[in-house]
Amino acid sequence: MPNQMRKTILLTLSATVVAATLTATPSVARASDALPPLDWRPCLSASSAAGQECATLQVPLDYGRPGGRTVPVAVTRLRSDRPENRRGTLMVIPGGPGSSGVQRLSQKGAALRDAVDGAFDLISLDPRGVGSSVKARCGLPAADRRLVTLRPWPAPDGGVAENTDRARRTAESCARNGGAVLRSFTTANEVRDIDRLRRTLGERALTVWGTSYGAYVGAVYAQTQPGHVDRLVLDSTGDPDPSRVARGWLENMSRGVADRFPDFARWAADPAREESGLRLAEDSEDVEGQFLALAERLDRSPRESGTPGVPLTGNALRQALQNSLPSDSAFPSMARLIKEAQDPEGTPTLPPDLAQSIPDEDASLMLATICNDVRWPGPSLDYAGRVATDRERYPLLAGMPVNITACAFWKGEPAGRPVRITDSGPSNILMVQSLRDPATPYSGALKMRAALGDRARMVSLDQGGHGMYLGNGNACGDHAVTLFLTTGKRPGRDTRCSG
Repeated sequence: MPNQMRKTILLTLSATVVAATLTATPSVARASDALPPLDWRPCLSASSAAGQECATLQVPLDYGRPGGRTVPVAVTRLRSDRPENRRGTLMVIPGGPGSSGVQRLSQKGAALRDAVDGAFDLISLDPRGVGSSVKARCGLPAADRRLVTLRPWPAPDGGVAENTDRARRTAESCARNGGAVLRSFTTANEVRDIDRLRRTLGERALTVWGTSYGAYVGAVYAQTQPGHVDRLVLDSTGDPDPSRVARGWLENMSRGVADRFPDFARWAADPAREESGLRLAEDSEDVEGQFLALAERLDRSPRESGTPGVPLTGNALRQALQNSLPSDSAFPSMARLIKEAQDPEGTPTLPPDLAQSIPDEDASLMLATICNDVRWPGPSLDYAGRVATDRERYPLLAGMPVNITACAFWKGEPAGRPVRITDSGPSNILMVQSLRDPATPYSGALKMRAALGDRARMVSLDQGGHGMYLGNGNACGDHAVTLFLTTGKRPGRDTRCSG
């Protein structure tokens, strides 16, 4: 799968399938319990940053049986190019579940190293199930691995019968084919694997930058291993309430998309779009109605696309919208798709992430992490009623975020009891968050902020987007994060940066 396609899919799913509950991480081994050194070699990918090194970390398949089977986890580092400035090691935690830390360091490593002026060696890992780490397969048919079927989009009339059948057979296939490796894909194990990497490197503590789902992983790591976190940046964060971190983060996306869509509407109605032919309306208030009407027409009469056998349906259009909202840079392609779909003589070109099936190993991971972490409500819940209510309140996503998933039929017990994020621990956390985040909405981030109390300060960015630092943010927000990483200085109180 092309990197851009994988990035889009995983970014879309980064807050859609981020459910993370776990037991406290087992006690860290004594310093005398030495771990084998890593065999660092230059990364082989053509996209790797200059000087980026890769290695394989062996970790217990089951931390409850530390002497048993081990599995490989791919790790990476980019050493400081200014060793006189080095003060420690910075762990970059990717989002998802499903994003690659090796790719993340390839994409952000050079900019991050420059931003912090060589103050850190940069490290990351591919969580289990990702990239070059241990893999598992559910054996799902290709038709069930398309983004519009892997995601629980209801039928055009709001019906959930087809979703229920697919969720059941998906859970049964994962139970039949995934084995112990698939069961090991949990947030708890990602936290443990991060700490094992820390110990292998001989570091007393890590500075951490986690984004999206990775921000939650970072928060859990700091909660369960407070003595091993120096400074922690939480970038684009969801509600940590242990009763909601599973399906709650998925449900919150309805609100997030509603918060974010006006940014796209203003962009699409701007007269500056005329020259490129991408202006959708003269008034931004008309863009939502236009989009909803088009989606409903495609519900009734899907359009043949440029991908044989894969039509543009109403749900495919809605999924494309959701994929485009994390970054303003995706607005042109979304407007172009709408224009093509409106043209009765045209043939819409599907984005790559909608034109192809997701590889079985990737789809399996995306499901396993969220379903292993916590028990979800079973099929007896009134999903049809929930969908009807949500699609009326938040029509842009048509009730998908509250619909049934494979987790309703998942086999086996959850990974453990939820970790509650609290204000108990060092005051060494900085949050950075956009006000109009389509994936982890601001309302949920405020819950994280409240849970952390005086442990944290929050920098809010008056703009839209998901993933702020060195990405969709602005100079004000980037400066605040960089200052904190390099000096430990935070604003005296929560603050806001203009867009």
